[in-house]
Amino acid sequence: MTEIDTSVPHSARIWNYWLGGKDNYPVDEAAGDAYTAVFPGIVTIARSSRAFLGRSIRYLVQEAGVRQFLDVGTGLPTVDNTHEVAQRLAPESKIVYVDNDPLVLTHARALLTSTPEGETAYEDLSLYEPENILEAAAKTLDLTHPTALILSGILGHVDGYDRARDLVRALLAGLPSGSYLSLNEGSRGTDPAYEEAQDAYNETGAVPYFLRPVEQIEGYFEGLDLVEPGVVSVPLWHPEPGTTPTPIGQHGGLGRKP
Repeated sequence: MTEIDTSVPHSARIWNYWLGGKDNYPVDEAAGDAYTAVFPGIVTIARSSRAFLGRSIRYLVQEAGVRQFLDVGTGLPTVDNTHEVAQRLAPESKIVYVDNDPLVLTHARALLTSTPEGETAYEDLSLYEPENILEAAAKTLDLTHPTALILSGILGHVDGYDRARDLVRALLAGLPSGSYLSLNEGSRGTDPAYEEAQDAYNETGAVPYFLRPVEQIEGYFEGLDLVEPGVVSVPLWHPEPGTTPTPIGQHGGLGRKP
């Protein structure tokens, strides 16, 4: 197994720290604290992204009747992982997680719990090999039936928008009509402080994450039928009743493949 370097900060562990998780080290806390000192709102963005994921899964299960989920770029397990939300509502749901980070792999057992009626699997593959992802997913999922593809905060790590969009298209090409894309990403055009902090972070030598304009995030859904209200700042997407959401620099949406 690949040895995990705990001497340098790691984006998945920093994200885990911002989410209130325990799978991180002092070096990650230091990097996370340095970022929040410049832009405290990053914690809100991390948690809002996670909350959007939960709401979109609930919609997929309750409104769209989806029972199969392909979660690519899983990240570290925290609370309310995809299988937990889906199987809580529909115990027969099947979930395939995909990531190729050795750190995530060591924690994958936490993702492999399942209801007796359902199933979860973990595939050690890269976002950059969509054909292999689809082939591996088919061992657990029936890809002749509607499947929800989940891409939560992963495409910003892809250097080049056209390449990122091509990866989305390749994954969706292997899913049938009636499938869905749930996607949310860091965006430009809403919060200059976030953009300044992220651009500075990218210059530190850490694995960069590229914020993209909203119209490019909308472009990932090309050819899909967007669920209302479309691509919006994630707190505005089907907010919990009684809440007053505030826009942040994280946009997402849900689209159905015709």
